[in-house]
Amino acid sequence: MTNKWKKKLIILTAASMVWGLAACGSSLSEEKAGAAKQTEQAEQTDAKEQETPAELEKVTVILDYVPNTNHTGIYTALDRGYYEEEGMDVEVIEPTDGATATLVAQQKGNFGISYQEDVTIAKSAEDPLPIKTVAAIIQHNTSGFVSLADSGIESPADFEGKTYAGWGGPGESAVLEACMAKEGADFSKLDMVISDGTGFEALGKSCDIMWFFEGWDSIMAEMNDCRLNYMECRQLDERLDYYTPVIITSDGQIESDPEMVSAFLRATQKGYADVIEDPEGCAEILHSYAPDYDEKMLKKSQKYLAGKFMEDTDTWGEMKDEVWDRYSSFLQEYGVIEKALPPSDYYTNEFLD
Repeated sequence: MTNKWKKKLIILTAASMVWGLAACGSSLSEEKAGAAKQTEQAEQTDAKEQETPAELEKVTVILDYVPNTNHTGIYTALDRGYYEEEGMDVEVIEPTDGATATLVAQQKGNFGISYQEDVTIAKSAEDPLPIKTVAAIIQHNTSGFVSLADSGIESPADFEGKTYAGWGGPGESAVLEACMAKEGADFSKLDMVISDGTGFEALGKSCDIMWFFEGWDSIMAEMNDCRLNYMECRQLDERLDYYTPVIITSDGQIESDPEMVSAFLRATQKGYADVIEDPEGCAEILHSYAPDYDEKMLKKSQKYLAGKFMEDTDTWGEMKDEVWDRYSSFLQEYGVIEKALPPSDYYTNEFLD
């Protein structure tokens, strides 16, 4: 081989090495770029997944009646996203096709608003409902009997010969009879009728006595310049200091998803804590869901109830055996129920935070 061809071969070999290195470098760069792109795409996907909330669990709460200031903690928790934080999409509805306790027992709603009276009767029935109370919204009974201030009816001793308008509840007669008997009055001389729904306006017209909730009915009367005599139930007979209202759920709900029961009550507890802290602000929240009410009345009612939600307790919602024992024994004594059950059959504190 001539020197000329040797030189050409060296040049070609060197060039091919350069091209090979360049091609190799290009291939590595492409691999690195591809890997980087895949990493970036994965990071974007992760970020997107984190931004997209997990599917919320549908939860239904059935009220005892129309929305009112007893329920404001629930509406506050709903409005401020406390239920969403616990992974729940909560819907609050009014009972439309049956009593709340029955609907909850049939699992047509996850939770319901009821009363110790209804729960005691439902659980003590021949065919008991599979329900349980999981929280007391208010710690003491805030209801009592009312008459016009100038009527001369100042205690159950004055009920003889008068007309009482009520709602016809199964324990209503028992309460009236017990309160009158304690004052030496004859219950058989009290005329009982069903209320016409006009509230305080009926007093002195179609009736003489009614059963009012102080945080609602009495405030409406006061705002309309209607002066009342108020006879608080728990002062008339300590057995009448029962839990009203309460939150109930079904045995099936407890068995199938106890964690959800705890989560619901955690969020609800936060809502009621807010109401206690800022009753007027939370009354505005309730008004946004129930705009037909007078906002001033809602605020007065909420300020009254703010001091009742945790009266004599450090834990919102908790209940005591003696309260259930006293009231179930009372209902048994007056024949409303045949047998009083152990308190644990009616309620549990286990899901409270």
